[in-house]
Amino acid sequence: MTRIHELAERRLGAGDASFVADLGIALWHRYAAEAVSPWQFRSVFDRVLRLLTLTPGVTDQAVRLVGGVQDRRTTRYAASLLASAHGTTDLGVVFDAGRSEELRACLLQELVLRGAEVRHPWATSSHWRHHPLGWLPLSLTPIEERASLPYHHLHGSSQELPAMAAEPVTGHGPVPHWQETTTPDEAALLAAAVDNWAEESNGEIEARTFAFDDDLPPEAVRDALVRVGLQCAQGMTTGLGVCAAPQAWRQLFSAASTGGAYSDGEFGAYGRLLAWRSVAALVGAPHDASAGDVEAIANRCSWYSFEGSTAWFVKLAWDIGLAVVSPDGRRLAVLAATDTD
Repeated sequence: MTRIHELAERRLGAGDASFVADLGIALWHRYAAEAVSPWQFRSVFDRVLRLLTLTPGVTDQAVRLVGGVQDRRTTRYAASLLASAHGTTDLGVVFDAGRSEELRACLLQELVLRGAEVRHPWATSSHWRHHPLGWLPLSLTPIEERASLPYHHLHGSSQELPAMAAEPVTGHGPVPHWQETTTPDEAALLAAAVDNWAEESNGEIEARTFAFDDDLPPEAVRDALVRVGLQCAQGMTTGLGVCAAPQAWRQLFSAASTGGAYSDGEFGAYGRLLAWRSVAALVGAPHDASAGDVEAIANRCSWYSFEGSTAWFVKLAWDIGLAVVSPDGRRLAVLAATDTD
C-alpha cells in the first residue's frame, strides 16, 4: 500500500496527474461495489483523491476522477477538499459546461461557507435551482458567521468543535397548560442536522414540540422541559442557559457536516442545508419560507441550551440540547442529541 502511495505521488510530481486519476478510477471500479471493500482500497483511494484535490494545477484531473466514480458521497467530500485548497479562479473549471451538477452545487456552497464570492455564470443561473442546495443563499447570513470548517491536508483532516456559551437561567415559574404537537414529519425536520448520529453511529435523539395555553415565561422554561415529559430533561435541576441563534446554528452545522462518534457527516454543503432545516423546524417557520424568513423568525425567538445537563447525555464530545420558545411564548420546540463511541 505504501508503494502505491509513493507511486501516485511520484507520478503526480512528474506531471502525470492523468495517471493518478486513472488509478483512482480503476480502484473504484474494482473494489467499491464489494459489500465490504478492503480498508487498503479505502486508504489508497482517499490518498489519490486528496492528491488531486489539494494539489495546485491539477483540478481538471480531480474533476475527472470524481466524474469517473459518480458517487454522491465522494462528490460531497471532493467539493470540501477542493474549496479548502483553492480560490474561486482556480476552480472555474469545475463550473464549466458538462461538469457534474452535484459537484458544482456542492462546491458552490463549500465556497460560500468560506466567504468566497463565486462570479461564474452558472452560479447565478436558474436552471439548477431545482437542486436541494439551490434553496441556500449565495452568501453567508449573519446567523451563519464563524462556521467551523475543516482543515484538510494530505494525511487527514482536523476541525474544532464549537463551544456553547449560555447565560444560566435561575428560578422557577408557573408552567401553563400544554399539549404535545409533534408530528413524524416535524420530528424528522427537527432532527435533520443530527440524524447521522443515530443512523450511522450510536446516537440518541429526542425531537418534540409543544403548545401552551398561555405565555411560557423564561423562568418557567426549565420546569416546562421536565413537566412535558422529555426523557432528556428528567432530573434537570440546573444547566439551562440562554443562548443565541448563531450559537445554535454553529452546533447544528458541526453535527451535520462532521458527524458524530462513528459517522462522517455530510460535509459543508449539505451540512449547511441540514442545519437550516433543523433551525427552520425549531422556530416553526412555514415550509415555503426562505432562508431570510427563517432567520428573521429565529432572531425573534428565545433560545436556550441544556446540553449535558442530565444523565440522558453521554457527556463526551457529542451533546446538543436546544429549546426554542416562539415569539408569542406559546410554542416550545426541543432538539436533544447525544452520541458515544
